[in-house]
Amino acid sequence: MGNIFAKAALPLVLVSGVLAGCASTSSTGDAPLNQKNWPWCSLLGGLVGGGLGATESSAWAGGGAAAGAILGGLLCYAQDGDEDKDGVFDRRDRCQGTPANTPVQHNGCPLPQYPEKVEPPAPQDEVIVLSDLGEVLFAFDSAKLTPAAMATLDTVVEKLKGSDVVGIKVNGHTDSTGTDAYNQGLSERRAASVVDYLVSQGVAPDKLSSEGFGESKPVADNASKEGRAENRRVEIMVDR
Repeated sequence: MGNIFAKAALPLVLVSGVLAGCASTSSTGDAPLNQKNWPWCSLLGGLVGGGLGATESSAWAGGGAAAGAILGGLLCYAQDGDEDKDGVFDRRDRCQGTPANTPVQHNGCPLPQYPEKVEPPAPQDEVIVLSDLGEVLFAFDSAKLTPAAMATLDTVVEKLKGSDVVGIKVNGHTDSTGTDAYNQGLSERRAASVVDYLVSQGVAPDKLSSEGFGESKPVADNASKEGRAENRRVEIMVDR
């Protein structure tokens, strides 16, 4: 009985050995069946299996041919050649036709080039804030800069003259004392006053602009003296 089973298995073992060179890797299972080579593997498997089976009897020849055809097709189903010679079998290759000597990933697509191109960081805007909380910027109810405010502006003039500066916008803000309309006008005049001073110190006038926001954008509580002082401010927006 043992000899019978050994003889029955012989065609399958030999067919598997003959076709092993056609299937050195397994499929990932995520690709459609490639029909280039597997019919030929089935035919080859059938011939080998049938030939080996015929050494025993004609009945064995039929069984061996059938078994060899199935095994050959299954083995070639697992892979189907490597036409672009990139080391990835065609059934797993998502980028067939890769140029010779191109390093590829496991799916056959070219590896990213290193070092990768890194885009320079986008320029960051700078905001310089001057407020009455630190020092009084303007005379009371006026757009006239105080000496202290001028001295503070002098510390940033050279920075604003930099060749990397694209534009400078001066925004004026007030506290909530007075009417909305009055505060709007006062903020506009104060912002323009700062622009005029910067121009007088050599900052390019074509890079400067101003806008007033009145009391519409508080950063602190107008109910307190300190909050109102913080809201009376000038913001210099530097665009690089």
